[in-house]
Amino acid sequence: MSPQHNDAPAFAEPWQAQALGLSLALQRAGHFRAGEWAAALGAAIKAAQAAGDADDGSTYYLHVLAALESLVVEKRLSSRDLLAARKAAWTLAYNRTPHGEPVRLG
Repeated sequence: MSPQHNDAPAFAEPWQAQALGLSLALQRAGHFRAGEWAAALGAAIKAAQAAGDADDGSTYYLHVLAALESLVVEKRLSSRDLLAARKAAWTLAYNRTPHGEPVRLG
């Protein structure tokens, strides 16, 4: 990750904090252990690097999402199809939402 300045926010976007928060909540709920999370995140980063990721820290939270999705599917908390459908629903809702309004799923 890129170095933080003292006055810089810890996260560039709220979803980044939410993704890490969700991974921690799932760990605390016993769905997976910290070691499993670390292995999944490492695997996501390695896969991205093998695919040509810039490895400059700018895509770190995309790797967090990939690791989280992988574990959620592996632990059967959701399916890839359900995750894809939810992403599509959010994309559609986002694209239909006027600027400045909260995004709501239908």
